[in-house]
Amino acid sequence: MRFSDDPISTGVAPGAKSGLGPGSAEDGIDRLYREHGLGLVRFALMLTGDQQTAEDVVQDAFLGLHRNWDQVRDHASLLAYLRTAVVNGARAVHRGRGRVNSRLHLVPRELPVWSAEAAAIDGEDRRELLTAVARLPEHQREVLALRFFLDLPEAEIAQILRISRGTVSSRTARALSALSRQLKEHK
Repeated sequence: MRFSDDPISTGVAPGAKSGLGPGSAEDGIDRLYREHGLGLVRFALMLTGDQQTAEDVVQDAFLGLHRNWDQVRDHASLLAYLRTAVVNGARAVHRGRGRVNSRLHLVPRELPVWSAEAAAIDGEDRRELLTAVARLPEHQREVLALRFFLDLPEAEIAQILRISRGTVSSRTARALSALSRQLKEHK
């Protein structure tokens, strides 16, 4: 699968909301994919730590939507469904990595290796921040990615993660505090 964030090639203005209504699965999913596929892969990359896994997680989310298209009642919530599927897919990846590591008695999972493209684009400070984020517990990474990468409000984050708004607030505060400590220690 290839993603493009070029509004000319996709025919969609950056940041445009999907106005999907009932229709064929292929048309609706194709439109969602063109509008949000790249953003979802970037989001999954924040959660999983590598490009290939991120693309697989997003592809699985779209396949799940395709399989269940006839059961969709609220087409306005499809993006929220895909975001939730990406979070759940990333969690499954981490659970799988944990099982493999414990079975083979390997050292704990290494920090994610960011793609060469991302490393070339990002400065040293950004790489330090991404490394510090990768060290956070999974639930804190999820909240930060949803809040600051996707710029979602607490209520929507709570809905996607199926937690309370208060839990979103406390996880965000703890994550930011931990990031601050890590970055101070590193300098």
